[in-house]
Amino acid sequence: MTIVLAPAAALFRSLGDPTRLAILRRVASGEVRVVDVTGELGLAQSTVSKHLACLRDCGLIDYRVVGRQSFYSLTRPELLDLLRSAEQVLAATGAAVALCPTYGTPADASPASGA
Repeated sequence: MTIVLAPAAALFRSLGDPTRLAILRRVASGEVRVVDVTGELGLAQSTVSKHLACLRDCGLIDYRVVGRQSFYSLTRPELLDLLRSAEQVLAATGAAVALCPTYGTPADASPASGA
């Protein structure tokens, strides 16, 4: 049996940006508009739109149009389980991932940190 890992790697790459994770965390709490995210995360509209497009292209979120507004929501509720599991792994490993010389970054390196 051959296990194809490329799709899983692509999923984790799509989640590998702090801004996208902050946006997903916000979308997980309910539908959101671009203007909501820009205000709550203090990001430019173009930045939010770019990341929403990435998440949409990956099939993780979708949107519905009402008048001139688009409302974004999660497409897969299982994503919440994945994020919760990641939080449990991070809690169990302490600062090991953050201190990783390859992938670790200072906690304040992203505008979306602490979101």
